[in-house]
Amino acid sequence: MSATRLLIVGPQGSGKGTQGVRIAEAYGIPVVSTGDVFRANIKDGTELGQRVQQIVEQGRLVPDELTSEIVRDRLAQPDAAAGFLLDGYPRNLGQVGHLDDFLASRDESLDAVIELRVPRAESIARLGLRAAQEGRSDDTDDVIAHRLDIYENETAPILDVYGERGIVDGIDGIGTLDEITDRIFAALEARGLVRRGG
Repeated sequence: MSATRLLIVGPQGSGKGTQGVRIAEAYGIPVVSTGDVFRANIKDGTELGQRVQQIVEQGRLVPDELTSEIVRDRLAQPDAAAGFLLDGYPRNLGQVGHLDDFLASRDESLDAVIELRVPRAESIARLGLRAAQEGRSDDTDDVIAHRLDIYENETAPILDVYGERGIVDGIDGIGTLDEITDRIFAALEARGLVRRGG
């Protein structure tokens, strides 16, 4: 069975974490989330993890080169040989270039980019609700708006690049979890991407 290489993109509050797990299970591939990979490297005390920890402790963003190095390391692991679902990477045009180079070196490419489309007002409402439920006092409206600005300025432009390649599936991110999952599966099936076990 051929590998399935996917990227899921969406603003904070779009539900991509939840949908990502469902997609990965259906296709039998790991979710590769930069946050999770960073945490795993830090926890395991790897050389990459130590470099990330120093940067994070200084309150800085992890540079693109280091982020890409860590993702490349993760994608080279055996469980990602049959494909993967990237979440949170690439988050800007520089990282798109890094990912392109890495995949090209393995004679691979992304099969599809799933864009969860959620209006800004809906993202803010969902994140505000989540902050209240989880007692996150730091998730103020201003902080949430700032995060969405970063997404719109840095991450949204990658969709133009992938859109030119004809691999972006824009999915309406409003509805029940199952409705949204069904839309994603329908779009991937239309590309000929077959779920494991059907």
